[in-house]
Order: sequence, then C-alpha cells, then structure tokens
Amino acid sequence: MLSSLRAERSRAARRPPRSPKQEYQEFLLQRIEEYKNTLTREELLEIGDEAVRELEESAAGQYLLTEVLLLEHVDRIIARRLRLPSFPRWSQKHRRLRAAQREPMHWGLEPASPLVACARRLEPGDLVVVVGAAALPAALFLAAHDAEVFLLDQDLGPIETAESRAVAEQLAGRFQALVISFGGWLPDVSPSLVVVDPAALAPARARDRRALLAELQARTRPGGEHVVLAVPAASQVIPLGPEALQSEYGGWQVTRRRRATAGAGFIAVKSERQVDTAARVSE
Repeated sequence: MLSSLRAERSRAARRPPRSPKQEYQEFLLQRIEEYKNTLTREELLEIGDEAVRELEESAAGQYLLTEVLLLEHVDRIIARRLRLPSFPRWSQKHRRLRAAQREPMHWGLEPASPLVACARRLEPGDLVVVVGAAALPAALFLAAHDAEVFLLDQDLGPIETAESRAVAEQLAGRFQALVISFGGWLPDVSPSLVVVDPAALAPARARDRRALLAELQARTRPGGEHVVLAVPAASQVIPLGPEALQSEYGGWQVTRRRRATAGAGFIAVKSERQVDTAARVSE
C-alpha cells in the first residue's frame, strides 16, 4: 500500500515530457521574441503595416481582420525574415544537439562524475534543484535528460547569464533560474535530485546554510539524492569544502568515492522510510 501511494504521488508530481512539436513551437517563440526585443517601436509598427497589407490581399474581404490574426501574421513575417527552419529540418538538427547534450563532456563534466549515474536514474519530468549558478553545466546536463531543473542563486547577474545560456542551448522549456536568499523562501518543489555547489554557500551565514539544506532535505522525495559537488583543486584556501556540509546529512546514507581526497564531494540518499516528512512539506 505504501509503495503504491509513493508511486502515485511521484506520478502526480511529474509533468509529462514535451513532444517534439511543443519543443519546436517553444524554439520559434524564443527566436521571434529575441528578434522583437532588438527592434525599435517604429520598426515593429512597420512590420505590423506589412502584416495588414498581406492579410488584406489574401483575405479579399472574406473575414474580419482581428488583433489575434494580425499578431500571428507579424510572427510569421519575422519567422520568414529570420529564415527559421521547418519542423522536419529543425527536428533533425535538434535530435543531434540533444544527443550531444546528454554527454557529460559537452558540458565539461567528467565521465566519472556522480551526476552521470544520477542522470541515468532520472525519469522524464523528474524535478531537480541545483544550488549555485556556477553549477550551470550540471543543471543543463540534467535538463538535457528531460528533467525539470530549478537553478537557485543569490546573485542576479549569474542567474540572467544562466537563462540566456539555457535559451541558446534550446533547454529553456525545462529550466528555471531563480534569485533567492539562502535560508529564506524556496519554490514549492519536491525534487528527486538536489545538486549543491559548496562554493555558492560559502558567503552565507552558517544558520542560513543549515536552514537551506534542512528545507531541501525535507522537500526531497524518499529515495531521492543530494549530490554535493567537488571543489576544484586550487592553491588558495577553500572557503567551504564538501566535508563541512556532510555533518548536515544525519540519517541519510552518505557515499564518498574510494580514496577520495579532500574536497572530493559526496552523495547522500534519503531513506525510503521518510515518507511522512516529504508529504507534510508538499501539502
């Protein structure tokens, strides 16, 4: 009974994966909106006048020219100017792009990274939270595996950069980047996987770090995983290493690489028995 309830809750939380047609429409809208943002008001009005002339010529007075028809035709004119690909041509290139994005080396990640194994275990629509904008490559790698990814950081600049990169990689439909205060508000999510960059937590107060991790742990689904990333080897002093965060995972199954050096990171798995905690948080 418990297993069936857990499975039902998991299915209800997932969004169905987007169809290729939906992804194509998102691609068109993103490119069209990007182009509109580069135009002056006068240039937009000129395109509007062109759309009116074309619609009037094609309609020959057979239907009423509405604002919706006009806006749709403006988008068609812009798509024509940008020479945006047809669905078959886009689909062929998109499949090749997505296959490349599912390889860790595409993002500069190590093939032996624990994120690779985590990505294989994700199901389409699973929710992932990534803490720290510097972990953007990990976030986009997981989004390429059809996960719904939330990237959280305290600084606006890196978040805006992350959003632009997601659009360029055609992953914006599966990706949200949010500015939050660590230890404060969190989006209402129940992740299957949480990825933490320790460097992102270094500037925060200790109590705010603990509050953020405790909230993410409570929201994580039973059996879910937290990956605390390794800190790159450097000559300078590491402000906050993964080892400093391991003590926050009491009651979780913590795994580190064999013969791991300092700063190597770890994986923590939430017990399947912690169903009630997750259910209370999600209600």
